[in-house]
Amino acid sequence: MGPSNPVEDQHGGGHHHHHVDSRTLNRRRLLFVLILAFSYAGIEFVGGLLTGSLALLADSLHMISDVAALALSLVAVWMASRPASDRRTFGNSRAEILAALANGLALAVVAVVISVHAVERFMAPQDVQGGGVMIVATGGLLINLISLWILEAGRGDSLNVRGAWLHVASDTLASVGVILAGFGIWAYGWIWLDPAISIIVSVLVLFSAWHLIREALDVLMETVPGHLDPESIRTALLAVPGVSTLHCLHIWTIGSGEVSLSSHLVVDRMFEPESLLQEVRSALTDRFAIEHTTIQIEVADAASSREGDSTCTEHCDPEAVLS
Repeated sequence: MGPSNPVEDQHGGGHHHHHVDSRTLNRRRLLFVLILAFSYAGIEFVGGLLTGSLALLADSLHMISDVAALALSLVAVWMASRPASDRRTFGNSRAEILAALANGLALAVVAVVISVHAVERFMAPQDVQGGGVMIVATGGLLINLISLWILEAGRGDSLNVRGAWLHVASDTLASVGVILAGFGIWAYGWIWLDPAISIIVSVLVLFSAWHLIREALDVLMETVPGHLDPESIRTALLAVPGVSTLHCLHIWTIGSGEVSLSSHLVVDRMFEPESLLQEVRSALTDRFAIEHTTIQIEVADAASSREGDSTCTEHCDPEAVLS
């Protein structure tokens, strides 16, 4: 029989190529959306100054923050596509997560700034040219809708692209609000709509920011991905013939969509380790789409002196790794 405690480390070649291809496509999507956003941000800013609309200025500042966020996302995608090095053995996948976190924080800051200025505008109302606001905001809405369509295909497999998509989505809602405010001011003289819409936009932006920040922090804190249930995975591993108990089960995310798992399995001496490892890996891939796995095999006789069925919640006992 083979060695008593082999370790299996599987990376899945097809999965790796999928991430390389998706990152290339995402980089192109982000670049195109960056060009669109940059081309219209200045127009909206000048339009806000000419019409006196805080809502339009806020929307232009939001679009400018989109430009900065998209530029940051592009840098992160480029870094994540670089190969692993001797020092960074996992590569640079976390660069995308850091960019998503920065985008979320930027969104939150924009929301606070908009709210502060809206309160000031309530206390000191100013005249606004409703017709001009509608025209400029409609152009911004069209740009945002095109950008959302471009980013839609990539937001499912990249938290970074999802962050950029949320930036544009909240800006799209802002554009709709600004158009409504412009119409109300133009048709009925409701000047109060300008700061009111600004506050509503800021709440939407803050809501999006919170979700993005939470997702990024979950990855950085190596939380189990939300779509996976540790108990279901534990049950599936124990159901593999030859596996008697397990401990030190860890499930985390390296980067966007790159789930990893490590565990120590205590197995019956009668089973051949290599074929058992193949069955374990197939179960994890087929049922949970987990392809990056590191499994430590411990023969039941050698592991009998330890507690047989525990899941580590902090650090594994170093002595428990040996068999």
